Amino acid sequence: MDLGDFERDNTGSCRLSSPVPELCRTEDCCLGIDEAGRGPVLGPMVYGICFCPLSRLGDLEALKVADSKTLSEAERERLFGKLDQARDFVGWALDILSPNLISNSMQRRAKYNLNSLSHDTAMALVQLALDQGVKVTQVFVDTVGPADKYQQKLQERFPELEVTVRPKADSLFPVVSAASICAKVARDQVVKRWKFLEDLGDLKMDYGSGYPNDPKTKEWLSQCLDPVFGFPQFVRFSWSTAQLILDGRAVPVRWEDSEEEAGDPPAAGRGSSTPSLLSFFARRQTPTERQPHRFFHERGLETVADL
Repeated sequence: MDLGDFERDNTGSCRLSSPVPELCRTEDCCLGIDEAGRGPVLGPMVYGICFCPLSRLGDLEALKVADSKTLSEAERERLFGKLDQARDFVGWALDILSPNLISNSMQRRAKYNLNSLSHDTAMALVQLALDQGVKVTQVFVDTVGPADKYQQKLQERFPELEVTVRPKADSLFPVVSAASICAKVARDQVVKRWKFLEDLGDLKMDYGSGYPNDPKTKEWLSQCLDPVFGFPQFVRFSWSTAQLILDGRAVPVRWEDSEEEAGDPPAAGRGSSTPSLLSFFARRQTPTERQPHRFFHERGLETVADL
């Protein structure tokens, strides 16, 4: 699996796909959808699809694919190798969604929660298969949210397809199990080879499973916190685990308003002990020897003399 494009820019999203077998363009196919990394506070979420002709479902089952959560990392890698070698009748595609993209999506002014992001990503992958000429007739999906509502949503989007949405679909339908394996292998590799944009010094990279209830993960989050600029982009800062650490340990900041509402407490910088965020960027009248924070170097930002 070539993750080079995502590793060169892990701040957004990236799509990977295998060649489409000619058989999948001429015979009716089933398609499975599943994801990996929905719950962790660290790393990306990966959505995967896998498809094969209905006439070759027995061959897919013979590969002994299973729910990726029941398999060891070595078993997943081995099974993904088998799927990738079966290119005469199996195809797959992935969308890798970075933690940065997930958090920015969830914190939009207009509500866009993780379920909506998941649904839209899944539908985009189904559309990709159709656009590539895959003769999809059946779709099987591991549910996100209420299964009946999700199935109705997919059926309305793709009325020509037979859609089945089930909890634990990755353990019920081999084509969903295959999609689960593809997604999980990609996420494991991305997390293992994550390239940090930030200079974390000698901070140990032992961050555990990445799930919010993992003590190692919580400890690592506490250690990598910058009191002004927050967390590295490896962290989903919209997760409550990260928010609680920010609320408890980061510098309290209030935006300075040009006008205050009647009865509001005084804004930062005018009788308040909390500094205004703008004060961190104010031009100094006397030169200072202090070096700019690494945040500015890492993002190529420079001080502007004149606007």
